[in-house]
Amino acid sequence: MRGKRFGTGLSLAAGALAACGLAFAPTAAAAVDPGTATVNADCGSYGGGDATLTATQSGTSATITLQTSSVTAPVSLGQDSLVSELTMVKADGGTVTFKGTKNPAMSTGDALEVGPLSGTVASGDSLEAYGGTLKVTAFGFITITCTATGPQAPGPFVFD
Repeated sequence: MRGKRFGTGLSLAAGALAACGLAFAPTAAAAVDPGTATVNADCGSYGGGDATLTATQSGTSATITLQTSSVTAPVSLGQDSLVSELTMVKADGGTVTFKGTKNPAMSTGDALEVGPLSGTVASGDSLEAYGGTLKVTAFGFITITCTATGPQAPGPFVFD
């Protein structure tokens, strides 16, 4: 009888530990689909071409990072020295703006990379770069404005 109680006690303890593990497990981050998209952009005299957008989401907070080798740093730029604003168009009307001062250090001729830029989204938001703009300001007075020349592929970002 004593062995049976001991076995039952172990089973209950194991079950309690498993339940605690589930209670303290990290919650899954919300998903955005697709996580990465490509868009062709025109940045005027600064160039243009394909750019890669990468989106992440955590609840109503979202970030987008943009990287393109079609536009390059005209001079060396320090880390977090660019002021960037990406405005994306919502499928149901309106816009969402992602802002930030995050960028890696870049040498003259390096591919342009900005972000993560932060914004607020709602569940079900479908955001497209086509129709929006990217504005990047360096040194407080040099502004590059880029616009998409067509829809992003494989499609708009849809947030959970």
